[in-house]
Amino acid sequence: MMRSAAGIECTVDGQTARRQKVHHRKRRGGAGVYLAAGLAVWASSVVPQGLAAPVQDVSSSVYAPIDPQRMSDVMRVLASDAFEGRAPGTQGEERTVAWLIEQYQKIGLEPAGENGGWIQTVPLLRTRVGKPSVAKVSFPNQALTLQQNKDLYFSTVRPVKQIEIANVPMVFVGYGVHAPERGWDDFKGVDLKGKIAVFLINDPDFEATQQDAAYGRFAGRAMTYYGRWTYKYEEAARRGAIGALIVHDTPGASYGWQTVIAAGGESFDIVRNGKDQTVLMQGWISGDAATRLFSAAGLDLAEERVKARQTSFAPVTLKDAAFSLKAPVQTANLKSQNVLAKITGTKKPDQSVMFGAHWDAFGTSTNAQGQMVMRRGAIDDGSGIAGVLEIARAFKAGPAPGRTVVFAAWTAEERGLLGSVWYAAHPLVSLEKTAANFTMDVLQMAGPSRTAFMVGAGQNTVQEDVAAAARRQGRTMKPEAMPERGAFYRADHLPFARAGVPVVAMMDMAGYPDLLKGGVPAGKAWLEGYMACYHQACDAWSPTWDVRGAAEDVALLYRVGHDLAFSQKWPHWKDTSEFAGIRDASRAMRRD
Repeated sequence: MMRSAAGIECTVDGQTARRQKVHHRKRRGGAGVYLAAGLAVWASSVVPQGLAAPVQDVSSSVYAPIDPQRMSDVMRVLASDAFEGRAPGTQGEERTVAWLIEQYQKIGLEPAGENGGWIQTVPLLRTRVGKPSVAKVSFPNQALTLQQNKDLYFSTVRPVKQIEIANVPMVFVGYGVHAPERGWDDFKGVDLKGKIAVFLINDPDFEATQQDAAYGRFAGRAMTYYGRWTYKYEEAARRGAIGALIVHDTPGASYGWQTVIAAGGESFDIVRNGKDQTVLMQGWISGDAATRLFSAAGLDLAEERVKARQTSFAPVTLKDAAFSLKAPVQTANLKSQNVLAKITGTKKPDQSVMFGAHWDAFGTSTNAQGQMVMRRGAIDDGSGIAGVLEIARAFKAGPAPGRTVVFAAWTAEERGLLGSVWYAAHPLVSLEKTAANFTMDVLQMAGPSRTAFMVGAGQNTVQEDVAAAARRQGRTMKPEAMPERGAFYRADHLPFARAGVPVVAMMDMAGYPDLLKGGVPAGKAWLEGYMACYHQACDAWSPTWDVRGAAEDVALLYRVGHDLAFSQKWPHWKDTSEFAGIRDASRAMRRD
């Protein structure tokens, strides 16, 4: 609540905290200077421990009992050389899991894994494609050679020794959306068996104007699940395609080509049965290569984009195009691990509140220049793990909760939310009696902020509780500023939402924070600097970070989760949410 020009006064846990007005001199160069400075920070390697002395412009009671220094220390450790980028199935995983268990034990938590232990085994298939001997699209009078990591990025999640596709047709399916409830069908009964399906990324209305039939049908710029690359691959597999390629563009994907190729040809999947088969080849084609491909087939990609925004759109076979790919595949069956701890509830131990983040990053892989790099994942998601550990310490320092509180570190989020997907299918606590799941993924390191952003705002009542807690901090909770990124469908809360559990995802890539030091321009510079390092080697720990902004966000989730853990409240989905019906079906299980 604004009290005067001198600052903002707010009440936090019965205490009054006052943000003092901070005066800032204008900086020459504006946001460009901030961006350059941000990129310089990201490009730095891991350096000795220690936080830069922050400007004392906010009381620590705003983020208490969360400790920014301890959060920074956790990120420093997880992003260090010893953890090798924390890829599943590597020595980096072994060290990460052992370190997490040690932290849980030091805090004094109880094991919450299988058979009374700390872990839940997640069976994974790991594949890595080698250099292709053939990668081209042939036409009667020419052949377009496709170079891996430049024109094309492909992988497979099938347990095969080789991808071999020879001269198969290619079919452009627009956005590849089948949504009867929205009156939309891009497929029109087309036969995709044994063919390559070519998709546009995002939803049909992402670029739509009022003249287009798609305008407003899929929440406008806000991405629905129909816009996610995972949906495109799933739909191609359901329709019998042998492969799927998505045309990359940075606005529609919300990230650049460097992020697309970050996995270095390596893919993971949960172990599947024969009835749940994926496409043999899945991947992306760069915008430039797609433009050349369509032109060779006598089509204008820009014009086809416009046509794909109409209900009249019908799939288009790329005339005389024959796709061929031959590449070796290395496969391995792995047993990765979710790391789980808890504090058992004293009154309702069968009911729970869950806090989670993913421990994995991308390990070591080759970048676009052919250099071997370590993708350390200091912020993505070392920051989330730091938040989980801080919340666990805060709970353990107080009285035992009435409900069980679960603390989860998920594996293989970067490979498709695989650890949380597995857990949701094989839960170790009742999901029907889980009051809420709180997920932290990418927290900001630029200092205290006047704002926070809610991913997927308006879905459930626990989101409203978090917004109210933000007001008590003297902050404003806003809906995500860039819903076109589809953040609600990109983190470990999603499998729990699909199971009906009310969720809150704290993801600071959802908007430009209004920082106490520098305002929105500084917040924008921070986020742009971070996005330049998203899934890259430069997501590395820095001693110059001001972790208090992340601590503020963690404190929000702690306070709301604490209230739920000591109450009998049951948050619920709004009637307009796609997840409301799932939760309603189990309502009887939550009656005391």
